[in-house]
Order: sequence, then structure tokens, then C-alpha cells
Amino acid sequence: MPDITTEDDIKTLVDGFYARALADPLLKPVFVDFAHIDLSHHLPQLYDFWSGILLGTSRYRGFPMRKHFPLPLTIDHFGRWLELFHETVDAHFEGPTADTAKRHSLHVGRVFAGRLGLLE
Repeated sequence: MPDITTEDDIKTLVDGFYARALADPLLKPVFVDFAHIDLSHHLPQLYDFWSGILLGTSRYRGFPMRKHFPLPLTIDHFGRWLELFHETVDAHFEGPTADTAKRHSLHVGRVFAGRLGLLE
């Protein structure tokens, strides 16, 4: 399998993850029923976010924490998010950048869960 090296790879990763998340019984209610996520707006932001982390681009502009504070999230949501993200990476990619994606997702999950007061 290839490593993550292009913008198309970033789209494969993000789109693949959201396909899984929006079908997941734990995550779907948060994304669909509570947040009413607009994928046409949200996905391009995530392409930019992950492109910045994995490919070194600098397009992402935003404050992601702010949008997550009102969501009814538990530590279980973050665990499932990480599980699905890693499954998506492993289904499509392998290599150093794929490993970086998984490591960084752990960091993002910890930071978000910590700032939301979900970690002890």
C-alpha cells in the first residue's frame, strides 16, 4: 500500500474516515443529529487541517476547539474516533506519513478530550 504523499491521499483519508464515522452508531448522532454537520463546508477544512500536518501545507485557518465545546461528547466518543481514524489509515496507507497521521490523531484526541474536561 502507498504512503500518504498527495492531496488526493488526504482526501481519501478524510473522506474514508467520515464515511465510517457517519455510519457509526456512537458517532453518527453527534455529527448528524446534534451538530447537523455540513460536509460541503466541513470536509474542505479537514483536508486543509490534515494537509498541513502531513504534507506541510499552511492553508488551515480555524479554531477547532470552539466548535466542539457544545457537543455532547464523552471519552468513549474520542476512543471510537481514534479507532475509526486508525482503521481508515490502515485500510488505505502504510509508511512513515501514515504512522505520523496515527500518532498525531492520538495527540489531537488527547488535547481535545483534555480541554473538554474528559480526562482525569
